[in-house]
Amino acid sequence: MEDKRQKVREQLKEVRDPEFGKSIMERELVDEVVVEDDKARVRYHLTVPFCPKPFALHIGREIREKALEVEGINEVEVIVQEHSQADEINEELKG
Repeated sequence: MEDKRQKVREQLKEVRDPEFGKSIMERELVDEVVVEDDKARVRYHLTVPFCPKPFALHIGREIREKALEVEGINEVEVIVQEHSQADEINEELKG
């Protein structure tokens, strides 16, 4: 599992914060990566709790795409934290 977790973390280096153009890993926006069997869960936050919703959704969708590129990962749960519209954003990221 640790190997898959590390591979997911490596893939997340390719996800860029659209506002700053830097990796979300470099900006330390990823709070947690958990891998259990073929499922990954990634919790992240944004630079400010009122970051525009389109940016939050873009980052969340990119996280899912990159994590799914890891061999053996078939499902990814993406959760934004500490955002003023977290519930709404997380509901959209489920779809």
